[in-house]
Amino acid sequence: MGLKLFFKEIDDISEHDEGALDLLKKRLLGAAVVIIVFFTIIVLRLWSLQVTHGKDYERRAYNNRVQVQRVVAPRGHILDRNGNEIVTNRPSFNVVLIRKDSRDLGAVLKRLAPVLEKDVSELWKKIREASGTPRYLPIRLKEDIDWETLAYLENHNHDFSGVRIEVQPVRVYHYGNLAANTLGYLGSISKKELAKADKKIYSGGDIIGKRGLERLRESDLRGEKGKNYSEVNAKGFEQQLLKSIDPLPGREIRLTLDVALQQVAETFMDAGEKSGAVVAMEVNTGRLLTVVSTPSIHIDQFVGGISHTNWKALLDNPKHPLINKAVQANYPPGSTYKMVTALAGLGKGVINEHTVFYCPGYYRFGNRTYRCWKRGGHGPVNLKKAISQSCDVYFYQVGQRVGVNSLAEYAQKLGLGKKTGVDMEHEKRGLTPTKEWKLKYRKGKWQEGETLSVAIGQGFNLVTPIQMCVMTATLANGGRVYRPQLVETVVDPEGNVVESFKPEMVNEVKGLDRYFRLIREGMVEVVQGKRGTARSVAIEGLRIGGKTGTAQVVKIAVYRHLKEKDIPYKFRDHAWFTCYAPAEHPEIAVTVMVEHGLHGGSGAGPVARAILSEYFRNRLENVNSEMAIAH
Repeated sequence: MGLKLFFKEIDDISEHDEGALDLLKKRLLGAAVVIIVFFTIIVLRLWSLQVTHGKDYERRAYNNRVQVQRVVAPRGHILDRNGNEIVTNRPSFNVVLIRKDSRDLGAVLKRLAPVLEKDVSELWKKIREASGTPRYLPIRLKEDIDWETLAYLENHNHDFSGVRIEVQPVRVYHYGNLAANTLGYLGSISKKELAKADKKIYSGGDIIGKRGLERLRESDLRGEKGKNYSEVNAKGFEQQLLKSIDPLPGREIRLTLDVALQQVAETFMDAGEKSGAVVAMEVNTGRLLTVVSTPSIHIDQFVGGISHTNWKALLDNPKHPLINKAVQANYPPGSTYKMVTALAGLGKGVINEHTVFYCPGYYRFGNRTYRCWKRGGHGPVNLKKAISQSCDVYFYQVGQRVGVNSLAEYAQKLGLGKKTGVDMEHEKRGLTPTKEWKLKYRKGKWQEGETLSVAIGQGFNLVTPIQMCVMTATLANGGRVYRPQLVETVVDPEGNVVESFKPEMVNEVKGLDRYFRLIREGMVEVVQGKRGTARSVAIEGLRIGGKTGTAQVVKIAVYRHLKEKDIPYKFRDHAWFTCYAPAEHPEIAVTVMVEHGLHGGSGAGPVARAILSEYFRNRLENVNSEMAIAH
């Protein structure tokens, strides 16, 4: 009826005014165009929402309703060779904030600060530090809260929108700081580390290995994260758990270390507040039994993140506890290097076991006098006596005859002057100087007098304690150089061995068996002989071969006439003792280096003696029992 009237009006208009009719038609056409455009936009927008971006908006809507929370995987355990648990885990409850779920953040933080016993400014600082990260990522406000705080937050969760409790495994160290510098510690992933990391595996706030085995074996130890899918309301509060994917624990690492031996070594080093390193290894496999660096870090300080005060104290400590001195510190080897000089002299044919040099207490070379440690001299000295009594004059002359390049050649045969390849970070390579080395790096010609210093382990010589232990083991086993081994097996959560490490011989010194035997005879006299420099190390019922060493730190004439106790600590000589046992069929090599310990026999020897006593304890007890019965 309306349309009829409408068209009747048009007819009436058309009869009286054609101009008005044209105007009306234009207006109708314009209105039709507007309507068509409007509906086209609506259709296109609906198409965009439902078809083109439908999946994306569906996901966003789902995420607004469903909160996905990561579940950190327990890190793999670390055990010793006998299955003793060194490092495991316990649950830690952390308070985190998810900004996208928080309403009235300022009010939430004001209520939360007294509960966490923190200033509001501290909490705001943590939030500002995370300003560049996505708002859905959790910001850790406090770690490892106590049960009382946990219960309060759970019972009053509606007062703290966006605040969650994150359960995270933290490390438990069953033997305190045992092997701390070797095991290493954990920490929050840094922005620099995160930028390089696989984003499928790591995200902001993750805990990763920062140093030691925790870092080197991160891929084995970290495990795989799980996920919890929870339904949340419009204010971000959890309503129900929809789905849970359990995390996969990290792999278990079994080490070659022996907890009992490690404890003995650390106890003897710590008892005297000794700074230095101890390494013990199996002579015929290269498996490490003990790796000690003192003073060590206090590993519990790193659980939950180390404070600025504690970190600065570690950095400022003059004894450098952050360095793993077994592999990261270079020292002059002192008289322990004399076995190298002896082997070079025998190998080059400049001496034999009967060669005798006279020691009056000094040796004149050119216009300089080189002194022996024994002022009155040793008199006539052959090879065995030279090793057992550590005669400097004997080795000055051997070194002079073979030359510095030959000394370097034989040192490298025994594993010095290059990295051992042990599974530890930042290993130093040491230094076995040659004429070419000095010309290249010191821009000077080699002086023959410098060879005499090198021959007794001074001068430019540098070694690490682990290199010295490898050298000792090589002498003991007759020339086989093994790569030191720290990890025995890697086991997955189902108990399957996924990686197993076998002894690896990296070099074999052939054709020198007789010379090795002669050197070992001298080393046995060091401990077992009446005038040996390490007589105090002797253990009844066990024959030990060893060598003491005193490495000069600095040559200052003013201290020459002072009593040892009056010499400033930092100018005192380093003390070395390296040995193997039993002498007849060597099983274990032990090297002890005590910084500023003065004398190898008294400063380092007691530590080695304690380790050997523990290693052979059962056999020594049996021997003593048999002797008691016989008497």
